[in-house]
Amino acid sequence: MPRPAPLGLAFVGCFTTERRRARGQGIDVYRTGGGLEDWTHLGRVEGLTNPSFLVTDPQRGVVYTVQGDGEAASAFAAAADGTLRALGSAATGGTNSVHQALDPSGRFLIVANYASGSVALLPVRPDGGLEPACHVLPMPGEPGPHRTEQAGAHPHHVVLAPEGRHAIVPDKGLDRVFVLGLEGERLGIASQTAMRPGAGPRHIAFHPDRPLAFLVNELDSSIATCRWDGTAGTLTPLHLVPTLPPDFFGASTAAAIVVTPDGRFVYASNRGQDGIARFRVDADAGRLDPAGWTQAGGRDPRFMTLSPDGRHLLVANEQGDSLVEFAIDPGSGDLTRTGSRPSLSPCTVAFL
Repeated sequence: MPRPAPLGLAFVGCFTTERRRARGQGIDVYRTGGGLEDWTHLGRVEGLTNPSFLVTDPQRGVVYTVQGDGEAASAFAAAADGTLRALGSAATGGTNSVHQALDPSGRFLIVANYASGSVALLPVRPDGGLEPACHVLPMPGEPGPHRTEQAGAHPHHVVLAPEGRHAIVPDKGLDRVFVLGLEGERLGIASQTAMRPGAGPRHIAFHPDRPLAFLVNELDSSIATCRWDGTAGTLTPLHLVPTLPPDFFGASTAAAIVVTPDGRFVYASNRGQDGIARFRVDADAGRLDPAGWTQAGGRDPRFMTLSPDGRHLLVANEQGDSLVEFAIDPGSGDLTRTGSRPSLSPCTVAFL
């Protein structure tokens, strides 16, 4: 079993293909320290097709990537110096695998296959490597009304619920959010929740200590606040708020969503408007209140995440070829740009 790498590594996955209008070359590895501009580039893993989303396993010191527009997931053992040693790839049982999560036991990688409309279960070996999918679950339902973006089921995200017993899967194509349970070596649908027709559910994030989840809808640029019942495994929509400023009239789609560690603020990114929407959380009422917008510092902010200390927001501007860092004001939630660095077609950042 590989020795887990120490804290202080960051991995940036980039789109690589002409189909994605990409300039990236694979997974860039950095030593973190101080702010974003102080990161040290340690190396790169090339030869991958669109390593579009990354997750890490701190216990094993392993990095997992799915390959956008491909049919495989890959695993890498991370050494203390940032070197990534390939542990092999495994078939996901579908196409255009876009997101993944480790189940709480670490025995399985759960993968969303966007193009083929399914969610797959890949066994994880003791060394952190992957076996081919042992179960593939199609997402059932009628497609939404969007003529091009909702031709069929398009699961876009896999997030573990706080209790760890369920995986939440927003489906952009069906305008639904599926709650999945893991039974042995099979996935099952525990419940499903419908969103507005044409909403295009994309990503979801949970409140840190209240039974609330915030679902960003890509196609109609909105966020739905939902009540989460961990015992029943159900989501109940409570409130809907737009992610775009009221004076914006261009084309735009929502992408990423982040909740601060104290649960007071939620951020969502807009591709087209190229800004970060900020919301105050009214946990008692189960709603979000708009608090302003901040320019993302580049085109198409596809991905956002918090720094390991929770005090900064990191934005990956896919078509802007940049990573941008913002300090979060703990009182107001305001964002202040504190750094940036070039990165070709970035679409995911993960830490170990």
